Amino acid sequence: MNALARHNIIGKPERRVDARGKVTGTAKYAADYSVAHQLWGKVLRAKFPHARIRRIDTAKAKQLEGVEAVLTAGDIPGDKTFGIVVKNLAILASDKVRYLGDGVALVAARTREIAEQALALIDVEYEPLPMVTDPEAALQAEAPKIHGDDNVFVHHKVRKGDVEKGFAAADFVIERKFKTQFIEHSYLEPEAVLAEPAEQGGVKIVGSVQNLFSSRRSVAAALKLDLNRVQIIQATLGGSFGGKDEVMTALCCRAALLALATGRAVKMVNTREESMLESYKRHPYVLYYKWGAKRDGSITAMEIRCIADGGAYASMSPFVTWRSVVQATGPYHCENVRTDVYAVYTNNNYTGAMRGFGSPQVNFAIESMMDELAEKVGKNPLEIRLQNGFDNGSVTATGQKLTHRVSLKEVLTKATAAADFLTKWKAYRSAPAAPGKRGIGLACSYRGVSLGAEGTDAAGTIVSVQTDGSVIVSSGITDMGQGAQTQMSQIAAEVLGITMDRIQFLNTNTSRVPDSGPTVASRGTIMGGSASKKAAETVRATLLGVAADMTGRKPDTFDLRDNYLVDARSGERLASFSELAAAGFRAGKPMYGFGWHKAPPTSWNEHDGTGEAYFTFVYGANVAEVEVDTETGKVNVVDFVSCHDVGKAINRNTVLGQIYGGVAMGLGYGLLEEFDFEDAVPKQLNFDEYLIATALDVPRIQAIIVENEDNAGPFGAKSVGEPATELAAPAIANAIANATGRRICEIPATLERVLLGHKLTRKGERGSALKEAPAGDTCKLRPDTK
Repeated sequence: MNALARHNIIGKPERRVDARGKVTGTAKYAADYSVAHQLWGKVLRAKFPHARIRRIDTAKAKQLEGVEAVLTAGDIPGDKTFGIVVKNLAILASDKVRYLGDGVALVAARTREIAEQALALIDVEYEPLPMVTDPEAALQAEAPKIHGDDNVFVHHKVRKGDVEKGFAAADFVIERKFKTQFIEHSYLEPEAVLAEPAEQGGVKIVGSVQNLFSSRRSVAAALKLDLNRVQIIQATLGGSFGGKDEVMTALCCRAALLALATGRAVKMVNTREESMLESYKRHPYVLYYKWGAKRDGSITAMEIRCIADGGAYASMSPFVTWRSVVQATGPYHCENVRTDVYAVYTNNNYTGAMRGFGSPQVNFAIESMMDELAEKVGKNPLEIRLQNGFDNGSVTATGQKLTHRVSLKEVLTKATAAADFLTKWKAYRSAPAAPGKRGIGLACSYRGVSLGAEGTDAAGTIVSVQTDGSVIVSSGITDMGQGAQTQMSQIAAEVLGITMDRIQFLNTNTSRVPDSGPTVASRGTIMGGSASKKAAETVRATLLGVAADMTGRKPDTFDLRDNYLVDARSGERLASFSELAAAGFRAGKPMYGFGWHKAPPTSWNEHDGTGEAYFTFVYGANVAEVEVDTETGKVNVVDFVSCHDVGKAINRNTVLGQIYGGVAMGLGYGLLEEFDFEDAVPKQLNFDEYLIATALDVPRIQAIIVENEDNAGPFGAKSVGEPATELAAPAIANAIANATGRRICEIPATLERVLLGHKLTRKGERGSALKEAPAGDTCKLRPDTK
C-alpha cells in the first residue's frame, strides 16, 4: 500500500511550526541577538546622489572616546564590490557615490550614540556630478554615465514570426504607453545583523538574511576567507518580500569587516529611515504596447518595448527583466511578436527583487490592453480572454509548448462565476454617472515557476529522526514568513506517517545545510518541498527495512501511519514510531536522510529569445469590484475574488494567507503606493508619509484554490506566493475603467489619474482607441537603442 497517496496531512490546515514563538514573543529576530562586550556599527552614507569622492578624513572620528574602528573602502582586504549577476554593488564607495544610499565609511563604537557622533566627525570632500533620474533620459547618448560607457546594461528580446506581416494583416492597431512606479518593500523588521569573530578564525553572522549563501560568498570574497570560514545563521525574519537580499549582503559585509578589524562582536541595526534610504525598490517601468488585431478579436501582432529603471546598481535587474520579456505577451496566442526589455542605470535607488519579480509591471499593461481590445471589437473582458487564452498544448511567445495542465480558462470561469462578473460588468458600464459609481474588472496571468532558465535551480533538505522518534528538519530554503518551514515539515510528516508535533524545523545555517540557491521565485515549496520529500523517503525506506529485519517480512508489507508502524493490509498497529526509531539506532542504521532536488531542464537562446523558459507554469485570475467617487476620483475596493491553480495546496490555511496578503499588497500597488523622488532624493523615509494598504482598505476577499496536481512538484504542489500579488492592480484598473469609461495608464491610480484617464471608445462610436488617446500618450515604438 502506498501511504504517500493517502494525504493524511497534505492539504490540511496544520498549525504553522513557527507560530508559537511569534505569538508568544519568544521568537528571536535579528535585533534581539546581543553578546557581552559587543560594539555598535554605523555607516556614513552619501551626501549627494552622484559625486566623485575627493577625500575622506577620518582622523577626528578615530580620536573620539569609545570609537574602536573607522573603516573606508581602502580597508577592505578583498573584493570591494559584489553582485549575483553583475559585480558592481559597492560595500563602501571608493571612487564615486551613485545614489544617496551609498555607504562611504564605517564606524564601530562602544555605544550606538558614540558611533553616530563619530559619523558626524568624518569629513568627506565631494565633487558633485551631473545626474540622470529618468530611465528614458538615461538612454540618450548625452546622458551622464553611471557605470562605464552605456547606461543600458540589460537588453532582453523575444522574436517570433514576422511582426510587420502581422500588423499588415490587422484590421486595426491599439497602441498605448503605460507607467509603473517605485515600490518600497515595507517589511516590518528593518535590517539587522550581529557579526562575531569565529573561534577557529573567520566570522559568524546572525541576521535578517533572505539569501544566506549568496551573502556568504560576498562576505568571504570581501574578507579573503574560504567559504567554510564564514557562517551565516538565519534569524527569524520579520518579512522580506524579496527585499532582504543585496541590502543585507552589504550589511553582513560591513559588520564582518568591523568585527575582524576590532576582534569583537559588532551589531548593526538600521533605523526605518536608513532602511528606506538605502534599500532597493521594485522597478518602475515605462511600457510601450502596440497590438494588431482582427475585427473578431484575434491578435495578429504584438510589438512591446519596456524600459526598467535599474537605479544605481545592477542588482537583480538582469533576472527581473528576463522574466518580464518571457511573460510580456501574457497567456495569449500571437504568432508575430517582437519584444524588447531594457534595464538602465540612473541615480535613483537601485532596484531588485520584489514579490512578483518583473510580472506586476507587464501584467498591468497586458491586462489593460486586453480590456481595450474587448471594447474595440464589442466583446466582454471574459469572452476576449477565453478566445485568445492558452489551452493545453499551446505554444508561448518564446516557442515553448505547454505540456502541463493549462488551467487558464478554468481559473477565469471560476473567478468570474463567483463574482457574477458578466451581470455586473454589463450593468455597471451602462449605469448613469453617480458620485459612488460601481465598476468591476478582470485580470488573469500565467507565471513561470521557480528560477527557470535564469540559472542552476536545485535545493537540499535534511530529515533526521532522533532516538525517541522526534524529527529534525532543516533546509537551505529560507522562511521569511511565507510558511516554507511548515510546508516542508508537512511533506516530511506525510512521508513518515507522523503528526506535526513531532517535527522541529531549524532556521537555515550555511554551515549545516547545503547551498540551495536563493529563496526567490516562489520556489520554497516546489524545490525545498521536493527535497524534503526525497529526504523523508530515504528515512522511511530505512525504517521499513528495520521492521523487515526484525520480523522476516518484506518491507512493502508495512506502512507508517499516525505515529505507528502498521500492517499495510489490515492497519494493525505493530509498534510505535518511537519504538521503531529506537530499534533502528540499536541496529546501527542511519536515521537520517538527505534530499537533493534539481529542477527539470529548461533552455534559453539569448539571440532571439526562444526556449523552454520554465519547467511549468501556474495560472490565476482576479476580479475586483470598486466604487469610484466620480467627483473626487477616490476609489474604494469593495469586493475581490482571487482564484489560483496551485497544483496542490500543501497547507490550505497557508495558501489562503498568501492569497489574502497578495491581494492586499497588489491593492496598494494599484491605488496607494509610490516611493517618490525629487532629483534622486527620496521624499518618503518613514511610514508616516509612505502609504500602504491598511485593514480599512482591504475588502472582503473570496479566495478560490484550484488544484491540478503537477508532476514537477511534491504531491503535485506548485506555487502561489508571487502569483497572488501580480494581478490585483490590473483588475482594479479595469474595474475603474468599467465604472468611469476612462482608462488608467499609470499607477498608482491617484485621484487626478482617475479623473483624467483616457476616455474609452465604445464599439460603434467614431474613432479608434489610438486616435482617442490624448496627445503624447500614444507613441510609436522607438528604434532599437542597442
